[in-house]
Formats: sequence, C-alpha cells, structure tokens
Amino acid sequence: MSTTLATQAAASALVTLLPSPSPLSASLQPAGAVPAGTMGVAVDYVGPQSAELALVLSSRAADSLRVAGGAGPFSLADVLRPAFEAATAELGSGVLGEVSEHDSAALFADSGAAVFQVLDGGAGQDPFAWLAIKIRNSAGNGGGELSAAKLGRIHDVEMALSVVIGRTRMSVANVLGLEPGNVVDLDRSAGSPADVLLNGRLIAHGEVVVVDQDYAVRITKILDTAETVG
Repeated sequence: MSTTLATQAAASALVTLLPSPSPLSASLQPAGAVPAGTMGVAVDYVGPQSAELALVLSSRAADSLRVAGGAGPFSLADVLRPAFEAATAELGSGVLGEVSEHDSAALFADSGAAVFQVLDGGAGQDPFAWLAIKIRNSAGNGGGELSAAKLGRIHDVEMALSVVIGRTRMSVANVLGLEPGNVVDLDRSAGSPADVLLNGRLIAHGEVVVVDQDYAVRITKILDTAETVG
C-alpha cells in the first residue's frame, strides 16, 4: 500500500471511532494547511509502517470528548486511544505508544505529514478536528510482517493484556446516571468465551477461571492476523 493510501485509510479508520453525535469524515488538505491551534493529542507507532499521529480538536470537539469520558478517571488521551488504535491497525501489526497531550505544531508543519480536516456532517461541515499523520518509514516487503531483527528491538517492551467478558453501548446520560447496585447487561451469554486483548487488539479467546483465589484466563484459541483485523 502506498504512503498516501495508507494515511487515508488510517484517517478514515480513526474518524469512525471518534465520539461524536454526528458522522465524521476526513478530508485531505493541501500542503501547508495547519489548524489555528496546535495543542493536541499525539502518539507514536512502531510497525511495518512506523508513524507519528496528532489530533488537534476544536473547542467544541474537546468538550464533547471530555463528556464522553464521563466523571470517572478518564483523560482525553484515554477517550481517544481506541481511535488511534483503529488508525494504526491500518498500518500493520505493531506497537502503539502512549497517547499524550502536547503541542503538535512541528508535526503539522512537517512537509512529510499528511494533514486532514475532520468534518462534522451534523454541524454544517464546521471543522471538528485536524489530524496529521507522518509515516516515518515503509517496510520494503509491501507492508508485511516485521522482521525478526526489528521485533527483537522491542522484545522487552511491556504491553497491556486485558480480558473482556462482554461489551455494551450506553449514552453519556445513562453512564452519568449509573449508581451502585445498577445492573448493566452485556452482549454475551454466560459461558461464552472472553476476548483476550493485547494493547487493545484482539489476539485470542479464552475461558475465565479461578487460580488460587485470583481470576485468570485459560487460552482456548489464538487468532491469526486475518481474524484479529476489525
């Protein structure tokens, strides 16, 4: 996949997971286009096509995303991480770094970065956010798997492994109305396999068990690359 197609695919994947009351779209901008503000959320990605990504939000978008995070211990970076994970999944299997808030002026001004305007179809096409993606290097194998030598460099990197027994979708109002004792229905029946996620990416299915009074997971199926996408 060419660099241009890769950045467009990443941008399209990212906007689909941005919390917004209206559908969003990503429009590639001419070189030199930069947002009025440069304080945003950024992340580094190491993979077959390593990249830097930064998202600068309009004040309206920032307020909307903070509401999506609720009153709990969630930061703007926490709310946006799934969107960055979706974007970098388009670049191949790799490692997504820590999402952090900082000035992204240098990336938006970089001639090698693709800059997108994120538009909110429900707000008269007013800019919802700006996105910059710079692919630092492209693997010569056409976007295939990382070589053993490259993977060896990150063998000691710790990644978050989590087990998900079910999911559901709730409006912000319902989330803010949760109280102790409330029961939230999930999308799976009792006995269904749990999802095993590595840094938010599905890699296996398993069975939740108890070992020495602690919860654990018994792996029942390792998913191949095709099964983990999407």
